[in-house]
Parts: sequence; C-alpha cells; structure tokens
Amino acid sequence: MENLDGDLTGLDPRIVANYIIDRAEGPIRHIALQKLLYFSHCLYLMRFKKPLIKGYFEAWTYGPVHPAVYSAFKGQGAAPIKKKALKKDLRTGSHSELPSLSDPEARKVVNLTMAAYEGLSDSQLVNLSHAAGGPWDVIKNKSKSEKLIGLKIPNELILAEFRNHKLPSHMLDNTGAIDGQEDTPLTYNGLG
Repeated sequence: MENLDGDLTGLDPRIVANYIIDRAEGPIRHIALQKLLYFSHCLYLMRFKKPLIKGYFEAWTYGPVHPAVYSAFKGQGAAPIKKKALKKDLRTGSHSELPSLSDPEARKVVNLTMAAYEGLSDSQLVNLSHAAGGPWDVIKNKSKSEKLIGLKIPNELILAEFRNHKLPSHMLDNTGAIDGQEDTPLTYNGLG
C-alpha cells in the first residue's frame, strides 16, 4: 500500500474541484462541490489505496470539507460557483489558471461519482456524508470526548470506515461500467 498521507501525495484538490465544476450539468454550489470532491476522493482511495488529492478533509457541521478548496471558493458564498479556482504565485501575488485534470483513472472515478450523485440536493449530499459509522461520524463523535485539532479525517479512517456509506453498485465495478443501480455497501465486489 502506498503512503496514505494526503499532505504528500495526490493531486492538487483545486484541479479536481475545477474538473467537477466543468463536468457539472448545471450550476453547482460550494457545499455540493465539497461533497462530490469528498466522495470522489473516498472512492479513489478505496479503489487504488492511495489518495486522489493532496491535503485532507475536516469534519465540519455540514459534512467533510477540504480546507484548501474552501479557501479557493469561500468568496463565492452560498451561490452557485461562477469562477474556477486559480493558483497564486506567492512571490508576485499574481493569479493564473490551474492545469486541467489529465489523469484518466482520476477522471473515471470523478465521472462515476458525478453520475451517481450530481442529481442529489445539497441536503441529500450532506446527509449521505453524515452516514452513521462513516468517517465524518467517527470524527464528530470522537470530538465529543477528546480534544481534536481541526477535526481532520485521516485517509486511514476513510479506508477503514467508508464502507458504512451506501453507494450504488455501479460505483464498485472495477471496469468503471455503469450497469447496476442497487444500493450496496462498499465492501462488496472485492474492493473492501
């Protein structure tokens, strides 16, 4: 198994977020973007045993949030996102476009995630991310009895507990084929 430390491995989360925005069939709000990014990251981690994106998610009130993506889009508020994330040159302060998502496996996982969840409302995505026994739930419950800094959701916890989320069975097919529609725990089909 590769290094699961998302701080060191994976793609720039803003690149994946921009891909989700580009692929969305309609307007997408920041809260939905965060959940679609989280589910994409979790599924990629479960399939390939390595992080999709750098950094980490935190357990916030309305579900998992990636701080770097939050920072990139917070200026757009709760309205649909109109501008994609940019990179900033720390030396000059100038902004420029981020590269597009070119990794075919990452694109496939994000496409599967979008096919399954894009039609859900913000509140449905939040509720799904709050699955009992899932990573967000474990961290929120742990924070009631322990002092946790930042409520970080470690990739190791995602690997151990993401199986508690119910996902459409087509998300579990190693070929990426979208065939089944049955609700199935992630531990089936040899991936858990």
